[in-house]
Amino acid sequence: MPNIRVLVVDDSLTIRKYLVQTLEADPDIKVVGEAEDGKRAFELCQDLRPDAVSMDMMLPVMSGLAATECIMAFCPTPILIVSASINRGQVFKTYDALSAGAVDVLEKPAPSQPEGHWEQAYRQAIRMVARIKVITHPRAALAGRQPPRQALGTTLPRLPDGHFRCVAIGASTGGPGALAHILKGLPSTFPLPILLVIHVGTAFEFALADWLDTVSPLRVRNAANGQPMPRPGTPGVLLAPPDSHLVLRDNCLWTTAGPERNFCRPSVDVLFESLASEMGGALIACLLTGMGRDGAEGMLAIKRAGGMTLAQNRESCVVFGMPGEAIRLQAVHQVLGLHDIAPALQQLASASLA
Repeated sequence: MPNIRVLVVDDSLTIRKYLVQTLEADPDIKVVGEAEDGKRAFELCQDLRPDAVSMDMMLPVMSGLAATECIMAFCPTPILIVSASINRGQVFKTYDALSAGAVDVLEKPAPSQPEGHWEQAYRQAIRMVARIKVITHPRAALAGRQPPRQALGTTLPRLPDGHFRCVAIGASTGGPGALAHILKGLPSTFPLPILLVIHVGTAFEFALADWLDTVSPLRVRNAANGQPMPRPGTPGVLLAPPDSHLVLRDNCLWTTAGPERNFCRPSVDVLFESLASEMGGALIACLLTGMGRDGAEGMLAIKRAGGMTLAQNRESCVVFGMPGEAIRLQAVHQVLGLHDIAPALQQLASASLA
């Protein structure tokens, strides 16, 4: 008896039937509905309550982004975006959908892929998202506004040094939305440089820095090989480039093509461990939503070096794997909800430079 019920959404009848056939080749998956536009997808999601939705982005009547926003606001369901990375504008819409609550993204199949490779990845992705318990993303009645936050009510541990030089953040599944939320909550004058590592599908990585730059008050760009580490008082966000580790060595940032760590390149552990070695306790590390364990050992290295470590809590994570592993290793000073991370970073940065 199939135990994963899926709604397939694509405006092309040919592609939609191919997706249905691919999914139903797995005896544990049953396609319970098909939709050719976003409005119908939302209606069927409300009626059928599937375990997962396979969502195209380019849809008539109501776009895939609008359908994702409606589904996550009124009948939260795990959504896998199945889209083509044809141009920057389309990829931006994909990241907007991830920010609105979609779980993950998979590029549509390319003719050059080995037979059966994409089909297996598609079924595995549907299985993964179907296991995730998603939360409501109301987007303040779909208007894109967040309620005002009060000052952080939690007292953060006081570190012996407290003079921080940078913030380092790692994320994976659910990361684009979490990062966008945090960056939106920071002022353009946030005084510490921010280094980011995030795992996203290779086909979509090329536009991640540009998309984050559109939603963040701070300038976001890919790190350049050999560039000097920005000094405190220099606002900005530097992202590990696609398929490259980011490390700090001799006060410069380097991008490397070293072996994958935790099946990842870039790896959060590689960045965090290099920062712990070079900066000691003069950094703040934050581990966000993500599958797997990348970043946990790096967080422990930073904590042992005297740095401050923060982790996103289970309730606000899309996947609690990476933060959960860091907590299990006792590598985390403070576990915070997503809404409280930006205020915490501001509090720590202000106290550091006071």
